[in-house]
Amino acid sequence: MSDARILRHPRSPPSASSLLRTPKISTPTDTQSQPQPIAAAMPPRLPVPLAQLSQTLWVQPQHLLSRSTPTRSFGIRSLNPPKPSRFNVGPDLPVLKSTPTAALDRKANTLPLRTGAVAIKKGMTGVYDAATGRRIACTVLQLDRVQVVAHKTRPQHGYYAVQVGAGWKHPSNVTKSLLGHFSAHGVSPKRHVFEFRVRDEAGLLPVGRDIPASWFREGQFVDARSTTKGKGFAGVMKRHGFGGQDRSHGVSLTHRSMGSAGPSQGGGSRVYPGKKMAGNMGNEQNTVQNLKVLKVDPENGIVVVQGAVSGPKGCVVRIQDAIKKPWPEMAEAEA
Repeated sequence: MSDARILRHPRSPPSASSLLRTPKISTPTDTQSQPQPIAAAMPPRLPVPLAQLSQTLWVQPQHLLSRSTPTRSFGIRSLNPPKPSRFNVGPDLPVLKSTPTAALDRKANTLPLRTGAVAIKKGMTGVYDAATGRRIACTVLQLDRVQVVAHKTRPQHGYYAVQVGAGWKHPSNVTKSLLGHFSAHGVSPKRHVFEFRVRDEAGLLPVGRDIPASWFREGQFVDARSTTKGKGFAGVMKRHGFGGQDRSHGVSLTHRSMGSAGPSQGGGSRVYPGKKMAGNMGNEQNTVQNLKVLKVDPENGIVVVQGAVSGPKGCVVRIQDAIKKPWPEMAEAEA
């Protein structure tokens, strides 16, 4: 074994030392005697897919690369035109239904053409109908120094409205910000200030103009908004009209109670939001619609409407043309 010599197979792979040697550059004289380097013997080759194609298909001249534009291939799902975006509200596009502009357009037919007035509820009385002789219950409302204080415009505020003030308040009891607001428009300090929405710019009255009782006409219909009387804490029978529980047959101490408040396991074992329970009753804003104007006294600022108006005596009532009845055809000069 010691005398045996290790013979290298002529086709065995080269050793690491032979690969690290710097190949000798061959000259024209000894080209056939010495082997060529590996890099010179194996030129770079293209991948098989590219080599099979013609060179003109995947290599374009430089002057054609700048002009070539990608083309869009339409599939089955892209044959239909794209849906418009909900938030695209460009000037050249139709108004979408989910925008504030579309909401104002939908409410345009329900907004009154004229502004309303702020009145004080003086009480209730009765008048007799001359044709039938029936006694009609009515409410007496009085207008006290009602003036236009300011305007709300759609370009600036998003809607059209008239700010109306009524009564009088001593300047010492008014904040400086409100005093500046009243003095900027040339109006005396008002005790009650409210807004009345109108349809368009034509319903904006001049600032400082008085709104007398003759602003309303006998026979027309108005809507009255006011705050109801406060009843305090009330039970479910008084507040919501519950029937209560039995007087006997095992019921004790819970005759006027609510009883079960929520469902069992099938309903979630919880009390649903908005469940009618005992709580504070009254002292809420209420609107009484379609009240007919029976009498108008411009000298005393009295407007008599048919029926009852929510709230106690002396409460503030906002009256405006009814939105569910024909509006009166009254010229501005006659008002």
